[in-house]
Amino acid sequence: MRNKWLKHIFPYIILFLILPWPVAYATGADGASGQSAVSIDAAEPSAQPSYTAYGGAIGGIDHPGDLFYIDATDSSQDIKVTLYLTNAQSLVRYYRYLILDVGIYVETSAGEWQRATSSDGDALPKTIISMLNGQVSFLLPGASRYRVTIDGGSFYCRRATADSQSLSPQFSLEVN
Repeated sequence: MRNKWLKHIFPYIILFLILPWPVAYATGADGASGQSAVSIDAAEPSAQPSYTAYGGAIGGIDHPGDLFYIDATDSSQDIKVTLYLTNAQSLVRYYRYLILDVGIYVETSAGEWQRATSSDGDALPKTIISMLNGQVSFLLPGASRYRVTIDGGSFYCRRATADSQSLSPQFSLEVN
């Protein structure tokens, strides 16, 4: 009798354990007030990077651009930022390689953007996101505004289809 009961409840236990995993989010750490201390905004399409890919094309990023803006001015703690290439599995069908240079910039008090440094003051190393690694992470000081960009890169497009969205990398950003 005991095994029969366990057989019926076990699938529900497993379901409740794995249910939260497919949820993706892009929020900041909670502040003392319960409000999000970090906000993330996606760049407008006109500010995003662009390039032209077609079957047999070997090329690079024509127009570097912005992906996300992070406002951590209300958070005094360091923040961990992770950028994900979310559609690498579908891009593999079209590209032999896709290598993108990721840039992180911080807004100065004068409203200018300059390369960000880590919380210990050292320059962030050159960072590449590709279909192979699929994600990159940074530890950044709080109390600042940041801009996540694609500064350059290269690709080899083996084949193309009429659906241009299938050739476009898609990104997601997570801040803890």
